[in-house]
Amino acid sequence: MYSKKEYFRHISLFLLTLVTTTFAGGEWLFGRSILGSGEHFLNWEYFVKSLHFSVPFLGILLVHEMGHLLTSIKHQVKSTMPYFIPGWLGFLGSPSIGTFGAIIRMRSFVNSRKKFFDIGVAGPLAGFVLAVGVLWYGFTHLPPADYIYQIHPEYLDPNFKGHTAEEGYINLEMGYNLLFYGMEKLLADPTKMPNMSEIIHFPYIFAGYLALFFTALNLLPIGQLDGGHVVFGLFPKNHKRISLVFYTAFVAYAGLGVINPYQDFYRLIVTIPLYVVFLYICYRRASLDNQTKWTIVLSLAAVQYLTVYFFPTIEGYSGWLFFAFLLGRVMGLEHPEVSGYRELDRGRKLIGWLAILIFILCFTPQPFKFS
Repeated sequence: MYSKKEYFRHISLFLLTLVTTTFAGGEWLFGRSILGSGEHFLNWEYFVKSLHFSVPFLGILLVHEMGHLLTSIKHQVKSTMPYFIPGWLGFLGSPSIGTFGAIIRMRSFVNSRKKFFDIGVAGPLAGFVLAVGVLWYGFTHLPPADYIYQIHPEYLDPNFKGHTAEEGYINLEMGYNLLFYGMEKLLADPTKMPNMSEIIHFPYIFAGYLALFFTALNLLPIGQLDGGHVVFGLFPKNHKRISLVFYTAFVAYAGLGVINPYQDFYRLIVTIPLYVVFLYICYRRASLDNQTKWTIVLSLAAVQYLTVYFFPTIEGYSGWLFFAFLLGRVMGLEHPEVSGYRELDRGRKLIGWLAILIFILCFTPQPFKFS
């Protein structure tokens, strides 16, 4: 089915991504880099320890993509093997997770709502099952409470008041989603459970958290994402409207606070037009007339401005705006059509609603908070 050249390419990318995610794991877990020196150098011992992050994390991504691939093969839809994309940024001094994800590409035309649904939903469901298993293991096998002092011995100093930006430290705190919060409360020993700014040092919890994040990202009910395939199957006549409404709500939340009425006036007169143009670019590829696009964009900006005016402490998550841009401008907000409106059978509908429930459980409004 695949040539030797294809096997070599995809296996090589996977192995390279395993190495880069291990490098990234060493940086997060132990504060050690391949570019470091002395005690902060990622030697062989710490490279092997870092595999406790990269192996479960990449394993979840692999299972996700294999869910797509095997279902494609079952339905006789020609697809590539998974492309793993290495993405280690340690040489720039920037934090990363070692990969930009993985994708497969369908090579043949799909003219079946059932096939789109099956291929789309198989990946997130398969990856989700393994992610829950990894989190279960992480929560039930926490190291002793003093483990954190091996990584941060400065915490033992009674005069220590925290790292500062001047020292070159970036503090990263993870936000909760419903599933992570529930599993923590049910499974973890509270005397050993780290706070959300320290889970980066706990490989299985960190890998599981990232897996839930990517699961929710893929299940957004927009365009040609896996969640878009689900909506396309469940709602054959209304999927375009659902995708547009959800995308608009997503952007509305993400951009809360970008234009802030309490900012300096001169800053506002620059920020507002730039932000409005950004929103228009996000909607540029939508199959709407130009007047409707401008109506949505200007209404969005006005609602966000007034919301912050009346509720000054409310804020969205601007980190989502980049993904919103990719969805609107690069990937598109609409799903390819197929002939006919044949509904899915009852079993597939139940699986579709299960996927929507998984999205709700995994979605994190503010996943990564840097300071």
